[in-house]
Amino acid sequence: MILINLLPHREERRKRRKAAYFAGLGMAAAMGLAAVGVWYVVLQQMTASQQDRNAFLTAEIQKLEVQIKDIAALRAEIESLKARQLAVENLQIDRNVPVHVLNELVKQTPEGVYFTNVKQDGQTLAVNGIAQTNERVSEFLRNTANNSEWLVKPELVEIKASTAQAANKEQKRLFDFGVRLSVKRPQDQPAADAATPAGKAASSAAATVAKKA
Repeated sequence: MILINLLPHREERRKRRKAAYFAGLGMAAAMGLAAVGVWYVVLQQMTASQQDRNAFLTAEIQKLEVQIKDIAALRAEIESLKARQLAVENLQIDRNVPVHVLNELVKQTPEGVYFTNVKQDGQTLAVNGIAQTNERVSEFLRNTANNSEWLVKPELVEIKASTAQAANKEQKRLFDFGVRLSVKRPQDQPAADAATPAGKAASSAAATVAKKA
């Protein structure tokens, strides 16, 4: 028996092709959406992992900042303690200096020189007094410049002639003078290091005294 298809086969074929085309498009779209979804999930996981690392680093940085502040405070406290220790040591060293200064003044002061005022400010010693002659003042400057262990760098501030009435009512010519010296501390360099400039200063001061006389 011969079968004859009377249906429109071309239309049927187009429908099948069209359906296959749309099915392919749907599968491609589904695969694309699946790929996008997988990539989104992976990206979210990577972002969450990076955020966790960032949070860990932030926490560690905060801990380090606290430790750095503690170290800075500890260093400042150590420096403060060192400064206090140095101040105490300097006080211990300097407590006998006034005794040495007075001994040096007695030792280096020639006859005919009398002090009316002695004042120490730090390492500076200001001496005012009266001398019978200007040569006595020059001798005092030379002694403190060359022979003193505690008094260095003498400097003549002023010298002027004055008169005083003696017991027998005679008028005596005297010299009022002022001298500035540096007090040597025990921890300073030996006096020999400053002997040369001090000697020059004393010679210059002595020459000034001679000129004023």
